[in-house]
Amino acid sequence: MSCRFQALGLAVVLLLAAMGPGRAQVAAIERSERYAAIVLDHQTGNILVSHHADALRHPASLTKAMTLYMLFEAMQGGRLALNSPIRMSAEAQSRPPSKLGLPVGTLFSVETAILALVTRSANDVAAAVGEHLAGSEEAFARQMTLRARQLGMTRTVFRNASGLPDPDQVTTARDMALLGRRLLQDFPQHYHYFSATHFRHNQGLIRSHNGMLVDYPGTDGIKTGYIRASGYNILTSAERGGVRLVGAVFGGSNWRERNAQMASLFDEGFARQGVRGIPPAAAEMAAAAAAGRVLAARAVGG
Repeated sequence: MSCRFQALGLAVVLLLAAMGPGRAQVAAIERSERYAAIVLDHQTGNILVSHHADALRHPASLTKAMTLYMLFEAMQGGRLALNSPIRMSAEAQSRPPSKLGLPVGTLFSVETAILALVTRSANDVAAAVGEHLAGSEEAFARQMTLRARQLGMTRTVFRNASGLPDPDQVTTARDMALLGRRLLQDFPQHYHYFSATHFRHNQGLIRSHNGMLVDYPGTDGIKTGYIRASGYNILTSAERGGVRLVGAVFGGSNWRERNAQMASLFDEGFARQGVRGIPPAAAEMAAAAAAGRVLAARAVGG
């Protein structure tokens, strides 16, 4: 019997090796208890792919997509402008990495906050934004949850602005995809920030955590995340052949596995919409163009 099991195990290993690293990673993530995924058609909202889409998961830094939604809404309402100042408090500065690392008392612009959240996934900046908009991060989290409910995110609860670990901070793949769709619909004038591969800050370049911007042609946003309880997550969007998809994947054991799964599901979604794959030469050109999306922020009052 043991020989049969050993033979079966060897067969599985050989099969995964034959499938190649990308397909093997896809197979691995789908066995994870943290796994969940969804792909929507942006225009219609129709679900093209769904795996455990309503199961509760921890959003990790996908939380910052909601923080940005609230920030964009404050701008749209005239409360803030791109050059409006936000102050780094001692409380916000105490947040663990990832962070921008600004000293207490530093004033930074709203545009700096946007780019720091999108690229560095800065926890200190997320907390400072929450304090600025609601007086405290705790009050801001309550506002985030209320607004999420109004958007139709029925199973999402926020406890902080950053996605740092909290057992009560939960969401679903469906809710996050809905949020991604609303960011596109409600703030098209700000959506380009999510495509930044680099953020020019203090004479240096901060690189985005979202490798799909370069690796999967057509991808132009939105956010990645990781905490131990969630695994590696992504909320993203891609457009090909006039068709835009919004997708979310939760539960990767590493970013490569997560990205491979998201790419596989996007391929499936585009195929269902009748969109063909991109030839290798065109994909290389698209990757080179995406790698050059470097944005810089306006200074306070600038």
